[in-house]
Amino acid sequence: MTKGYWIPILHSHLPFVKHPDYDYFMEEHWLFEAISECYIPLLMNFKKLEEEGVDFRLTTSITPPLAEMLSDDHLMQKYLEHLDRTLELCDKEIKRLEGEYLFDSLTIFYRDRFLEIRDFFTGFLNKNVINGYRYFLERGKLEVITCGATHGFLPLLSVNKKAVDVQIELAVESYKRHFGVMPNGIWLPECAYFDGLDEVLNRYGIKFFIMDSHGLVYGRPTPRYGVFAPVFSTNGVAAFGRDPESSRQVWSSKVGYPGDEDYRDFYKDVGYMLDYEYIKPYIDPDGARVFTGLKYYRVTGASENKEAYIPHNAWEKSKDHATNFHFNREKQAEYLSKHMDRVPAIVSPYDAELFGHWWFEGPNFLYHLYKEMDKNGVIKAITPMEYLDIYPKNQVIKPNPSSWGDKGYYDVWLNSGNDWIYRHLHHMADSMCELANRFKDRSDLTNQRILNQMCRELLLAQSSDWAFLMSTKTAVEYSVRRTKEHISNFNKLEDMVESEIDFGFLEHCERKNSIFSFLDFRIFAS
Repeated sequence: MTKGYWIPILHSHLPFVKHPDYDYFMEEHWLFEAISECYIPLLMNFKKLEEEGVDFRLTTSITPPLAEMLSDDHLMQKYLEHLDRTLELCDKEIKRLEGEYLFDSLTIFYRDRFLEIRDFFTGFLNKNVINGYRYFLERGKLEVITCGATHGFLPLLSVNKKAVDVQIELAVESYKRHFGVMPNGIWLPECAYFDGLDEVLNRYGIKFFIMDSHGLVYGRPTPRYGVFAPVFSTNGVAAFGRDPESSRQVWSSKVGYPGDEDYRDFYKDVGYMLDYEYIKPYIDPDGARVFTGLKYYRVTGASENKEAYIPHNAWEKSKDHATNFHFNREKQAEYLSKHMDRVPAIVSPYDAELFGHWWFEGPNFLYHLYKEMDKNGVIKAITPMEYLDIYPKNQVIKPNPSSWGDKGYYDVWLNSGNDWIYRHLHHMADSMCELANRFKDRSDLTNQRILNQMCRELLLAQSSDWAFLMSTKTAVEYSVRRTKEHISNFNKLEDMVESEIDFGFLEHCERKNSIFSFLDFRIFAS
């Protein structure tokens, strides 16, 4: 008998980056890391579960920028070249560490792993990672949801209501083009909600969204079941709230599983440890050291003295932790059932990159967990839509404005370190609306190209990633540069609307910032 429903939700997102004029670019390397360590390992384990006849369910967002990159021929060809360089490094490491106890077997482990990833990418995925998500979506194993068009922080864009509309409308259109159907749900960028957003979501056919726990429990009236059942907003969109306990057990490096001593240490990568001349062909050509994916040490403990990573031990530990997580959810569901007249829903949202990138063994943990659930039957993994099918009647409340950032509201994205960006974003959105209305009935193709590219520059500038990175003081210089680049591009293009056209500059912007090839500037018109 099922005692509880577990609703795991992964948020898969990276900001759009593409540099066709360079053979190597650091920010493209971040995408390739995520593909090799997170997206493909997850899909490979899903295929393994399918072949073993194990039932599973997972909800994952694929944000429009990530979908655009994962299906971009230019970027996927670069990714294949990245894999080939990594395999070349593996072969060099096999020779270098031959006869070294434990470490020699690790080099072979990595060589075999990257060969398997390459075969899966060129074979099952046909060089397009989106194909894997579409495959499991069509078979009912994955609920793929969307996000804001460029992950814009919607509460702070809502000064111009059209800016919010466009983020949602374009997200739905992008999803339909990549997956062939309408999205049922949305991961609001940064889980950020404001009063009235549900009306926009409802207008574009969104049936559910995800909130942090306080967005639900501080709603009015207070939700009868806390975060353990969805509620309907006043405009009829279901809101699912995060369960803090199950989330913390996985994502926390201090009290959660990823900090276990047998798991792979994230930071001890050969890209930072080996002689510069030796490692030079596999890092940034400018000399900046980067992660290569070859890491030979395990967490071990708090000390800097690390011991060799042993994949078999980590595999067994991920199995133990999956069993422990299942046991804890079973006890949690037993307790909750005493106070509820329905089967509780335990919602566990995570950043997807936790599984494989930050926590190398994360995909294996999920693999073992699904096998445990399939065997046991006490806790069942389902999707939000499946829960709504079981319980179509839910309490109506007014959700509380919130986000899943530090302090729970908007502070991370609006503070003294990043507040300067919003006057530009608001001005650009206002200008885009004015120009869209003025030129919507004209047919000049060059003028349309300029206005379409202005839309792209505005949307890319709106990405919440830049404000977040400025606030956390990670990649600040890059985030400032990206924001200013898109603002500058927008302004230069605007100057060309009714004056002399710099075709070289226009073509450069179209080639580099090529997101949403189907975009029509009239989306900003009234």
